[in-house]
Amino acid sequence: MFIGWDWATETHGMTVMGASGKRVDRWELAHTEEGFAKTLARLRRHGTPADLPVAIETTRGLAVDRLPAAGHPVMPARLNAFHAMRPRWGSSEAKTDAGDSMKLADSLRADGHLLPCPEPAEQATLALQSLTRNRADHVEARVAAVNQLAALLDEHWPGGKAVFASLDSDIAMAFLERYPTPASAAKLTATCLEAWCKRRHYSGKKPGSVLADTAAPGPQRSTTTPGPARSAPTPPASWPAPGSA
Repeated sequence: MFIGWDWATETHGMTVMGASGKRVDRWELAHTEEGFAKTLARLRRHGTPADLPVAIETTRGLAVDRLPAAGHPVMPARLNAFHAMRPRWGSSEAKTDAGDSMKLADSLRADGHLLPCPEPAEQATLALQSLTRNRADHVEARVAAVNQLAALLDEHWPGGKAVFASLDSDIAMAFLERYPTPASAAKLTATCLEAWCKRRHYSGKKPGSVLADTAAPGPQRSTTTPGPARSAPTPPASWPAPGSA
């Protein structure tokens, strides 16, 4: 038997294929502990884990950790080679979880002997991988949040973004929390800003005058609704008609 696992963030597609290329089983599982547990139990119905290799499109993640621990050989697909093989299964380029899991299982059946099969990692290695993965997720979320904040400041208050060198620094976050709008910083003086920075142990070399000038609110976007266009005045009855002069 050959297993294709189409990895996703919320729902995964699974296909079990026999040696002849016939599909034996197919299902989807949720990215939850219950989903993983039910899938490992369902796979055991098709044989011992050691005889059920799994092809998957990633080299990291819960599946790559859990499958070897359950006894399954895991063979990460080489993505460039896998995508180059797609014409083998038809001309359609549409991607579906069920379709890709079938293709992964079939590629494992045909070319599994060419794929590397990493040895199961020790428990300490798995723990380190989990910590690394969590850190990478946190960094990605932080970068996305900072980019979103930068875009909002570019639109509404460029000075608030530029006053300190790094937008995601502690001093920049504290400044925006204390002065969240251009209006709140409108009367901020160099002396006040220097004192505020000193209390927070600001280590930058910019004087308060430079910081205050940078933070100064720029032109504000008009929030008034334009009134109706003025119509031309109606000429008095005593005005001569055009061409009568």
